[in-house]
Amino acid sequence: MKDLKAKDIMNTEVLSVRDDMTVQELADFLTEREILGAPVVDSEGEVVGVVSCTDIAQSTTSEAHRLLERSTPGFYEHGWEDKLGPDELGRLQVAENESLPVKEIMTPTIYTVPEDTPISDIAKAMVAGRIHRLLVTRGSRLVGIITTLDMLKIFFD
Repeated sequence: MKDLKAKDIMNTEVLSVRDDMTVQELADFLTEREILGAPVVDSEGEVVGVVSCTDIAQSTTSEAHRLLERSTPGFYEHGWEDKLGPDELGRLQVAENESLPVKEIMTPTIYTVPEDTPISDIAKAMVAGRIHRLLVTRGSRLVGIITTLDMLKIFFD
C-alpha cells in the first residue's frame, strides 16, 4: 500500500458535466449516476471547475437549508462537503433555480495531481484542503479522478 500512486487507484472513467447544463439537468445527472459531484467542462472540453450536490443545495432556497440542517450532526462538522446524498438530492426542489447554468454554481478552482503522486501525498492534500475530488493528469491531459471514496477503498482491497 505504501508504494501506491494516483494511477493505481484513480477512476479512468471521468464523468463530467457541461458548464452550460442547467441545475435541474445537473441534479438529474448526479442522481441517475448516484454520484455526488463531477468536473465541469466548457464547450471546448476544457475543465473549468467542479460541482457537487452541496453547490446545488446552496443555490436553492429554504428546502435545501431544511435538508442540510437535518443531516447527521457531528459527521459533517469536520469538513465533509457533500451533505446531501442522491436520495435527498432527488427530493430537493430546484424549481427556483432549475434553469440556472452550472457555471453559476460551480467551484472554479481545480485541484490536480500528476499520475505518479504517492497516495500519502494525495491523502495529505485532500485532508488539508478539505478536497473530495482530485483530477489526475498525465502532462496536461486529464486521465482520471480520485475521490475520498477511492482513498477509503484501498484499506479494504
